Amino acid sequence: MKQGFFITLEGNDGAGKTTIAQACVERLKALGHEVVYTREPGGSRIAERIRDLLLDPGNTDMDARTEAILYAAARRQHLVDIVAPALEQGKIVLCDRFLDSSLAYQGIGRGLGIEEVERLNRFAIDDFMPDRTIFLAIDNETAMARMGRRGEKNRLDREDDAFHQRVREGYEKLVLRDPDRIVKIDASGSIEEVTDAAMKVIESVIYG
Repeated sequence: MKQGFFITLEGNDGAGKTTIAQACVERLKALGHEVVYTREPGGSRIAERIRDLLLDPGNTDMDARTEAILYAAARRQHLVDIVAPALEQGKIVLCDRFLDSSLAYQGIGRGLGIEEVERLNRFAIDDFMPDRTIFLAIDNETAMARMGRRGEKNRLDREDDAFHQRVREGYEKLVLRDPDRIVKIDASGSIEEVTDAAMKVIESVIYG
């Protein structure tokens, strides 16, 4: 039985998900909460092996459906290994990406269709969904500039601007599709400002 709270962060590459998630983890721990920070794809041994396949720049010939299936497989393993056990222990789980990433990246970005990708993933997660999802919204130009300051880029980082723009538009569609679960936050501000906004969402889930 799920007892803890499951909160996911979503957004384009370069939106600052990892930075904001880790800042929120520190604040929650300071408040006395037990928190698990994790990520997708990956987070556990087998899921990390799948992550290596998915993000390897050498795998540019990967088929779009293969990509979607591998993401779903990694998600299932990560859920079983990390997320579900932590929630059963009453912990707060902050996860960098979950189902919505597949809907935006493979459903819209790759053109496979939101409904088709969702059906695949519903089987993988057995209808297990986050209590709340924070969408860190940032314009494509800023996101691409931030990505440009990174070191070596992975396979998806190297996709063209048109792909990343489709993903951005895909997230906007998801917000409209599930407004009760997905909360949009402007991610163009300072780390402190964005963290403050994210914490308000998280605290509304924890404290009701």
